[in-house]
Amino acid sequence: MIEKYKKEAANDVVFNLEYNSERQRLLIPEYGRHLQKLIDQATVIEDVETRNKAAKYIIQVMGSLNPHLRDVPDFQHKLWDQLFIMSDFKLDVTSPYPIPSRDVLQLKPDVLHYPQNFPKYRFYGNNIKYMIDVANKWEDGEMKNALVLVIANHMKKSYLSWNKDTVKDDVIFEHLYELSGGKINLLQSSEELLNTTDLLRTNKRMSNKIAPAGQPKIQSNKNNKGQGKPKTFQKNNNQK
Repeated sequence: MIEKYKKEAANDVVFNLEYNSERQRLLIPEYGRHLQKLIDQATVIEDVETRNKAAKYIIQVMGSLNPHLRDVPDFQHKLWDQLFIMSDFKLDVTSPYPIPSRDVLQLKPDVLHYPQNFPKYRFYGNNIKYMIDVANKWEDGEMKNALVLVIANHMKKSYLSWNKDTVKDDVIFEHLYELSGGKINLLQSSEELLNTTDLLRTNKRMSNKIAPAGQPKIQSNKNNKGQGKPKTFQKNNNQK
């Protein structure tokens, strides 16, 4: 006989409340605590066949959260791995995939070494230094002179993007001499770099439909067909 429901005292219910801070930590919180309890129950099942059936049922429940990926082989492999992880590797069932180990899970990736460059003139960037190093390897000639001139103009443009004021060519030539290790010397050269206005010039495209600010709009009189002058738009101050 099933015992009837016994009414519990309110004080006992409040005293026996479970708080998340007192509960066991979820290894994969995305699946929720109910699925974690199912896995814990399947772990303590003694019968091997019943335990395997429970594991397959749990895999189906986990796959129902992503039904569009439920039948993908790689996704099935992921679900089985997560099942063993959530059981803290205590679940002893037959898996269609290799069972992961705790040691493999705790492996840390190798440290990724980022290039640590601390240039003196950071506003030029690393690409300028790379271009200067390439220019140093070239043989003297017209090609190298053209490349050096391009580098100097680009250095001036980068300098102006950091400092909107004008800059003299001598300053750029000094920085180029310093960054090249003294191999590129334009201090005594008569070369002139591009003007500041040319380097900072932006292409402003204006639509033909939009008249410039401050210019009155012109209304053409189609009925007169060339007779008389076109009327200019005048604002009516009487309108409210």
